[in-house]
Amino acid sequence: MSLNGNEFIRHFENYCPQWLAETGDPVGLHIGTLNKDLKRVLVTLDVRPEVVAEAIEKQVDLIIAKHPPIFRPVKRLETDDLQTRMYADLLKHNIAVFAAHTNMDIINDGLNDWFCELLEIKNTTYLTKTHTIPYKKLEVFVPVDDAPKMRQELGKAGAGKQGNYKNTSYSLVGNGRFTPTVGANPTIGEIDQEEIVQETKIEVIFPETIQANVIEAMLNAHPYEEPAYNVQLIENHVETYGLGRVGTLEKPLSLKEFTAIVKEKFDLDGLRLVAEDESKQIQRVAICGGSGEKFFRDALKKQADVYITGDVYYHTGHDMLTEGLAVIDPGHYIEQLCKPKLVEKFNQWKQENNWDIIFIESEINTNPFKFR
Repeated sequence: MSLNGNEFIRHFENYCPQWLAETGDPVGLHIGTLNKDLKRVLVTLDVRPEVVAEAIEKQVDLIIAKHPPIFRPVKRLETDDLQTRMYADLLKHNIAVFAAHTNMDIINDGLNDWFCELLEIKNTTYLTKTHTIPYKKLEVFVPVDDAPKMRQELGKAGAGKQGNYKNTSYSLVGNGRFTPTVGANPTIGEIDQEEIVQETKIEVIFPETIQANVIEAMLNAHPYEEPAYNVQLIENHVETYGLGRVGTLEKPLSLKEFTAIVKEKFDLDGLRLVAEDESKQIQRVAICGGSGEKFFRDALKKQADVYITGDVYYHTGHDMLTEGLAVIDPGHYIEQLCKPKLVEKFNQWKQENNWDIIFIESEINTNPFKFR
């Protein structure tokens, strides 16, 4: 089955919605259009000229990137500049670019969870709370025969997610009564004649951030001219999200031992360590991909023995030492783990939905640093 770009991104955003991104984070579509059929999708950490060349060579239609290609406003589009020429190359070859940045760090089963999985950090919770989202409930009445389609479309819109479960709903069968009047165009029944139809009442919950999408999906799937439905706030159900993760190792290790594990698991040539005593025993670990130094005091509040994050600033390193927190800085490029993990997830969706599409992991190493 061919796959339209808008349909793929709707599926992606049910998993990794833009509303989870931090304020001001330029996530979403940066270049091109999604209104086209997709045959090849490239997944990358960074959008660099060499990645664009790879995308052109591999004839991809869409690039999914962790880091937004236009993080700050572009003031000039001079193609003599390699960085800006790549934008022209992308447009010339009709390659769209879509970015998921901090929302991929925050979402459940996202980048920080994958780090924990790799390092065998268990019983995790978020490091720094970012969002508290109230939930709402939709009640809608449809003819019994239309209920399966309605539940399916509501699930596609993101309704019915509860923790590690999806497509949850409640149904109750009863009789619906109505009388079409002059001017009506009823799907069932005749003008001025009362109709009694066996209907299913479907109830689903959803975060209020996607209410517009859920209502749109419900109206599009409903056979009636005037659907009856109700939306109400669920006062006892909210969902919290946060950056980073904190969890525990199966058994205590010395900081020196654990640092060696981090280096091996992330296949690093080197890393930076902020610590006075490498023999210190650690078991509770905090981690935040990217540049998470500003959250180190949250790691202290969560009683972490060690904090893993990248791009630690010199003077912040002094503050960390003063506070007694051991910190492992493996660099920013460990986020490249998103490439194989997203391709794995996309291929699972491909199998579930019978998509005719190829997902490709970028082969370009975009790490600007080398260790000698």
